[in-house]
Amino acid sequence: MSELKIETSHHMDAAIDFVGGVAGGTASVYVGQPLDTVKVKLQTFPTFYRHGLHCFVKTLREDGIYRGLYAGTLPALAANIAENAVLFMAYGICQKAIATIVHKNSIEDLSVTQNALSGSCAAVFSTMVLCPTELVKCRLQAMKEMKESGQVNMTSGRNSHVGPWSVTRQILREEGPRGLFKGLTPTFMREVPGYFFFFGAYEVSRELLRPPGKSKDEIGIVRTVISGGMGGVSMWLVVFPADVVKSRVQVQCQSVGEHPSFLPTLLKIARTEGVGALYRGLGPNLLRAFPATGALFVSYEWTKKDSDLIDLMTNIWVR
Repeated sequence: MSELKIETSHHMDAAIDFVGGVAGGTASVYVGQPLDTVKVKLQTFPTFYRHGLHCFVKTLREDGIYRGLYAGTLPALAANIAENAVLFMAYGICQKAIATIVHKNSIEDLSVTQNALSGSCAAVFSTMVLCPTELVKCRLQAMKEMKESGQVNMTSGRNSHVGPWSVTRQILREEGPRGLFKGLTPTFMREVPGYFFFFGAYEVSRELLRPPGKSKDEIGIVRTVISGGMGGVSMWLVVFPADVVKSRVQVQCQSVGEHPSFLPTLLKIARTEGVGALYRGLGPNLLRAFPATGALFVSYEWTKKDSDLIDLMTNIWVR
């Protein structure tokens, strides 16, 4: 009976982490999507814009909020919900696995490094569900620039009819199912080391901001936002060049005859555009990362603490 209770507890924890990831992913998209669009445009077509503010204003003026700054929101929601649901569920599982390996009684006893390693391990699983939706999102966000540069010729011929489903159908028609995983290697290169710093910085910040006599789970909304923001900023400062390469690979592989890969693309950007090009769009992305990641962790942590949700899921699971 005790073994059954332990197994049920593990399954419930995984389910709650999954739901928390869904809530966090949704919140982060709506908070950060406009600046994510600016980031992708600057990464993939750096000669089109002088800087982030120029890109933001021009996109807003010419394409508006919905079709401009929030372009690609549907696949972004799919990407972030899928990624964060799997990420946080796998994170909890990896924490328990590492706690068992290092003979800790609870995941609360794990060190910052052990939590960070759990994040890296979890990112292996989330990358597989992230790559296809991230591919569609990036192509939608850079669709206008791709048309202007002659890299794409959608069959509809009208920007208003280009959506996530038409882009997905074109990928499947022209590249097959494997085409949905273009950019998988640079996505791995971004996610696995990135989430080491993401969860590591988050846990460090929570510990530093913890009031005396209280646990890390009792730091409140403001401190959770700050901790989440520090996690997001730390991640992007480390892995941003890999993100630039990922965006280039996923957008430029739309061109006929081009099949860019991670290392050649990285070297080509550094050689022809300079090392600074690998950080093109970093400013808008850091501005996006702090509030978006803060919203992600607040939604995740508070979902885990929602007693009504926990009772509901427990009743469903028992039945």
